[in-house]
Amino acid sequence: MRNTPRLRARPLVVLALCLTMASCSPIVRRHGFVPTQDDLAQVLPGRDTRETVLELLPPPTAGGVVEGGNLYYVFSEFHTVGPFEPREVNREVLALTFNDSDILTGVERYGLQDGIVVPLSRRVTDDNVADTTFIRQLLGNLGRFDPSGVFGEG
Repeated sequence: MRNTPRLRARPLVVLALCLTMASCSPIVRRHGFVPTQDDLAQVLPGRDTRETVLELLPPPTAGGVVEGGNLYYVFSEFHTVGPFEPREVNREVLALTFNDSDILTGVERYGLQDGIVVPLSRRVTDDNVADTTFIRQLLGNLGRFDPSGVFGEG
């Protein structure tokens, strides 16, 4: 068997192909938790209260804005392929709703297809002070002082 450059390069080509294939496989990230159907079978709308639901199920991902609000379980799965940005491929939201007496009234599931994209705004309220320091503002107001406004005259 001859040791030709072609035979010596073959392992390098195979290694390069393996590395290329490995870099194209997606990286999967999972965030959050949603109870299983078996867990949800333990709670019944109209019978269970917030307290019994929290005893039977693990703690939720998020709660309502106010104390005593609804409970939300959220699960998301993201795939990242190569240098591209992550793409959400699965989302589950389980909403447990309660009435004013803290009785469970609804168990609703939502998926990725039920969601809508909400664009986030990065607007910042302008403070109306452009490169003006405290000292500059103080000195700039020296000539505009009106003592009658201090004593309620005028």
